[in-house]
Amino acid sequence: MFGVGGANIEDLYDALHHAQVGPLGVVAKHEYSAATMADGYHRASQRVPVIASTSGAGAMNLVPGIAELRASYVPALVLIGQPPARLDGHGSFQETSGLAGSIDATRMFTELAVHCVRVREPERIVHELPRALAAATDPAAPGPAVLLLPKDVQQAVLSSGASPSVAREPVGLPLSETADRARAAGLLRAARGKGGVVVIAGEAVARSDARPQLARLVRALDARVAVAPDAKDVFDPRDPRHLGVTGVMGMDEVEEELERASAVLLAGTRLPQMAGVGLHEHLKGVPVVCVDPREPFLDTREELVRLTGPVAAELDLLRRALSGAEPGPGPGLGRAATADPLPSASTPLDMRTSVLTVAAALPEGANVAADAGNAGASAIHHVDVPVDGRFIAALGMGGMGHSFGAGIGAAFATGRRTCVIAGDGAFFMHGMELHTAVEHGLPVTFVVLNNNAHAMCATREQLFFSGDYTFNVFRPARIGDGVAAMFPGLAATTVRTVGELTAALDRAHATTSPALICVDLDPTEMPPFRPFHQQALATGRGRPVSEGAVPG
Repeated sequence: MFGVGGANIEDLYDALHHAQVGPLGVVAKHEYSAATMADGYHRASQRVPVIASTSGAGAMNLVPGIAELRASYVPALVLIGQPPARLDGHGSFQETSGLAGSIDATRMFTELAVHCVRVREPERIVHELPRALAAATDPAAPGPAVLLLPKDVQQAVLSSGASPSVAREPVGLPLSETADRARAAGLLRAARGKGGVVVIAGEAVARSDARPQLARLVRALDARVAVAPDAKDVFDPRDPRHLGVTGVMGMDEVEEELERASAVLLAGTRLPQMAGVGLHEHLKGVPVVCVDPREPFLDTREELVRLTGPVAAELDLLRRALSGAEPGPGPGLGRAATADPLPSASTPLDMRTSVLTVAAALPEGANVAADAGNAGASAIHHVDVPVDGRFIAALGMGGMGHSFGAGIGAAFATGRRTCVIAGDGAFFMHGMELHTAVEHGLPVTFVVLNNNAHAMCATREQLFFSGDYTFNVFRPARIGDGVAAMFPGLAATTVRTVGELTAALDRAHATTSPALICVDLDPTEMPPFRPFHQQALATGRGRPVSEGAVPG
């Protein structure tokens, strides 16, 4: 249970203490980070987390975190304390009952969550709790379910006859019609004999744990595979069929393969903007099969076949419908399966070299949590996770600082080394969650790429405006030194060369403890973000980047 305590939720924590069997209570430094911990916990394990918060500002601090959970279809049970119900409408401290001109928390969280109920009578909790869990795990639209719990309701003693309701099992999605599946198989079979099939795999493959089914279908089709930015872990990047990432932070190979393809299979993605930029025009001329319960973000077309059942089951049934297709030897296309060699140990670090060095040092099964901005774009473009590792990126709301809580949640879920890659802007927002990692002795390596700027905003100032001012470049901050002083015993260091970064990573990964590594960088370095490079080429502005860092 991830949360922050307070007067109107402390009874839940007291019950947690007295429970003989119950979840671990984790106290975050900020309610937003409690939600991001829950986010990372679920994405790394598929288990449903619990979030707890007090009323007033504590509840309001949850808003962006709950919004990310909703936008990214992450289930969670959210328990929010409220002032005593008997004081509703009488001006109680932190009142959000909606009475007497107060904010209506029920109305607000109903808009944000998939389900929200204010529990007004104590006996209702035995019914509302199973309902909330069922709503959170609805396979058609999972997400955060909120229960608002007044303090006097929490403290009430239930009658002996108040037995819990039996939790309703989520109703599974119905499978697609056999005729639709046969039509999809026919389109893909015909394409396999022509220009081939390109699969674009998305986050719903991870959410439904459909990686094995995806891999078998890809082999049967001899298809090439691109992954959405928030689905980097759904297909093995060492497979020669792997093309890389789609969208604004993606690779040229994806568009090149789409030009040659005779059909495209969308597996677990609706192809939203961050994944689909630059691709929609390529898709207009080819048949598309979409395996996802949600409607894709595509123009209306005649040759679109939708398979809307559970993603794992639909992928498996589609493979079977290909009439005994045998796994192919692989098309011999895609990106090179081996990474480029790193520069010499004395080479000064830029952002691209930094994230490639981090990727090369990831231990077996490690997770990666990428933040927003330049650091996140570089990690998404360049960093591949090891087999069985998870790659976490918040592309629903895209909040800065998400990775600090998400990395902690992933470490709680798996017990494996988790690497957070974030910029200094994200660190200053929510980086003090490393205190939580220290308190629990979690194996999290926080890599802070410090360019003393909100550098993605500074780049926009240079490229899209006059470029003769900036609000987004700041005085230097010695983050590594500051963290080392704040947390005695925490391995915290600042590095400037490939050799120093490699040594710091090796030291961190040889332990089961947290560590922080600060990398000092230049704020004018341009990230692998397609709109920036297009604008730089059009205007002649912007700092050139190192070879291989630019998506086309």
